[in-house]
Amino acid sequence: MKKGEILELDIDGYAYEGKGICKLPIEDNDELAAEGKKFVVFVNGSYPGDKVKAQIRRKKRSYAEAVVEEIIIPSEDRVEAKCSYFGTCGGCKQQNLKYSVQLKYKEDQVRDTFERLGGFENFAMEPIVASEKVFFYRNKMEFSFANKRWLTKDEIGSEAEIPNRNFALGLHIPRIFDKVLDLNECFLQSEESNNILNFTREFFKSKNATIFSTKTHEGYLRHLVIKQASNTDNLMVNLVTSSQNDEWMKEYSAKLLEEVPNITTIVNNINTKKSQTAYGDFEINYFGDGFIYDTIGDFKFRISANSFFQTNTTQATNLYKIALDYAELKGDEVVYDLYSGAGTISIYVSKHSKEVYAFEAMDSAVKDAKNNNRLNEISNVTHLQADLNRSFLPIVEHKSVPKPDVILLDPPRAGMNPKTVKDLIKLDAQKIVYVSCNPTTQARDIKLLAEAGYKLIKMQPVDMFPHTYHIENVALLVKV
Repeated sequence: MKKGEILELDIDGYAYEGKGICKLPIEDNDELAAEGKKFVVFVNGSYPGDKVKAQIRRKKRSYAEAVVEEIIIPSEDRVEAKCSYFGTCGGCKQQNLKYSVQLKYKEDQVRDTFERLGGFENFAMEPIVASEKVFFYRNKMEFSFANKRWLTKDEIGSEAEIPNRNFALGLHIPRIFDKVLDLNECFLQSEESNNILNFTREFFKSKNATIFSTKTHEGYLRHLVIKQASNTDNLMVNLVTSSQNDEWMKEYSAKLLEEVPNITTIVNNINTKKSQTAYGDFEINYFGDGFIYDTIGDFKFRISANSFFQTNTTQATNLYKIALDYAELKGDEVVYDLYSGAGTISIYVSKHSKEVYAFEAMDSAVKDAKNNNRLNEISNVTHLQADLNRSFLPIVEHKSVPKPDVILLDPPRAGMNPKTVKDLIKLDAQKIVYVSCNPTTQARDIKLLAEAGYKLIKMQPVDMFPHTYHIENVALLVKV
């Protein structure tokens, strides 16, 4: 087997991040063959049941990586993708796979991660919670402007002049940072979102507006961020630019409201930094108060242009219900909430707790959380700013925070810093409920906690992002 070679393969397994697996006999390594091991080929773009022609892209001692060149016989689990951009856009890579099968693979992925990588056994694996919506489920979309449009193979091969090749508004191609796939529709948020996207593109093209370049650090347009509440009628449009232009923004706002009259607020975030982020140094409201409001359970939350809120509101409610159920709060416990963000979990569990202490690094998130306390008239949740990439116990001691009975935590994809894990061990809480968007780092962290006397009791995956490889998982640990 050599790099570039095309092989005919039968796919009989599935790996994380959407790679089909074909296992072949090992013919050139007697030691591995004697152990009964197989040579594994990971085939990007394939599913179990496929028979494919695949080109080898990388070759190692015991495995190779390949990509599908042709599907000879398709798996019976394949379906027709709904989106015309499927296969180019990197947002919904499993859209051509039955949703029930997506769920099975995600559940298998979580179980395999904990059993094979984490070495765990004898824990309860509860059934994955399916998303109620498989399309139009996101409450936030972040689109990017680019002065280089991603060209399709047909466009590249055409001799005709390509229109608008220097103006794009859409989503980045995976691992391509200077080009954007120009989108007319996306099935992740809503029809209103698509209307806003297309209007915004045409408006600023008519103005010959420049687009910010990461090379020259010049240009006006940077991002279009749309936030839409799931349980209220609130809808925010946030245009991120590199400078202020009142004339354009006033005209844009007035005409956009004529096109999409149910918009409740329009914000212009001004990002003067070189880094290409959708957060501004300051913002100007051109319509409404600059916020939208949504609910999770019995609680109402104020969402600003730059604040974090779980992207699938319906599934966030299910996620929090599971976390609360696992915590089994009686009402007299002291609860810590780590990586607390805008305070959604803290507030959600507040009426079942004696006191909740929420720890979060970002100052803006802490401010949002305190506003949400006031909005819901919550008096037993205290929000504290703390860098959880270093020991946060000095803050606990300085603020005389009582020791926790239960710890809830929901870290970013990278998981916890080892210093944070050591702090948890020192706090010696009876229960830890660990919410994660990355089972691999979650298993790594829980293994460290298990070595310090915690037992993994049960877990339940929650599918927040249909048609993607991402999966949330809730795990319960008890001190033994």
